[in-house]
This record gives sequence, C-alpha cells and structure tokens, in this order.
Amino acid sequence: MPRRLATLLASGALALLATLAIASPAAAAVTPAQKLSVLSSWTQTSVSSYNSWNSARVNRAPWAEYNFDWSTDYCSSSPDNPLGFTFNLGCYRHDFGYRNYKAAGQFSANKSRLDSAFYEDLKRVCATYNSVVRPACYSLAWTYYQAVKVFGSVAAVQQADIDRAARMKAEAEAKAATR
Repeated sequence: MPRRLATLLASGALALLATLAIASPAAAAVTPAQKLSVLSSWTQTSVSSYNSWNSARVNRAPWAEYNFDWSTDYCSSSPDNPLGFTFNLGCYRHDFGYRNYKAAGQFSANKSRLDSAFYEDLKRVCATYNSVVRPACYSLAWTYYQAVKVFGSVAAVQQADIDRAARMKAEAEAKAATR
C-alpha cells in the first residue's frame, strides 16, 4: 500500500508540474505562433490590451524568452508630452507594435490596427484631463494618429499643428477663468 500511495503522489506531482510548465510563459521554447499571439493580445485597441502590455513592460522577466523588442524613441521627433498631455506611453506601445510586427514579417497586415490602438491610447489619455482642455488634447491625438496613419511616424507632426492645439487650450482656459 505505501508503494502505491507513493506512486500516486509522484504521478500527481508530475501532473502538477506539467500543468505549471504549460501555464508559465517562459517554461518552454516560444514558437513564432505563440509570440504572435501574445503580440496580438498586447496591441489591440482595448484598455485591457493596453494594461496587459503595460504590465509586461514593467515586469519583462516572465516574457524574456519571447525576445520582444522593447526599444522606443517614444514619439520620434514630435513632443512626447505635447502641451503637457502625456502621450509618451501611447507612443511607446505604438513603437513596440511596429518594431515587433516588422521583425515577425507581419507589419503590413497589422499596421492599421496598431495605428488605431495608438489613437485609442491617446484618446484615453485625453479623457483624463479637465473638460476645458480636453478638446485641445483630442485635436493633438487626431493629429498624431493621422501622422502615423499616413506617414508611419509621429515625426510628421508639424509645429503648426501643436501651435493650433496650444491656441485652443489657451482660449479654453481663458474662457473658463472668466466664468
């Protein structure tokens, strides 16, 4: 009886270890399909997709075997935080999607979604600001989105676009101050 119990416990422990190995992202060699699946889950337009990506960005160790390219230049040569609106992490996630889909040879099939996710990220940033200045933020978000959609880079944002949003912001703040 003790031998049978030991065998039963050993097989149960092996089954548990096998289950944990399957559940762990770094347990076995990552296949291209697995990498694309995670990449896709982190580059959708939803807030949950953004949050999953950001959590992985902050704690990369469990994802090391995926060999993701985490490099970024944020918003390229455009301001990362135009007029104080914090676009830097939206730009970071956009870079992450572009760089990793290019490396996987899947960029053209995913560019439109990556650009849309970028726009959604920026709009979520704008939604956190006071309603008085929010229209200026949305204007900049649209400008940044159009730059990546058309040119593939926010480097195409012109100073005139930022100046227009700055005027919108200043006028809205002045109007709110006189109320």
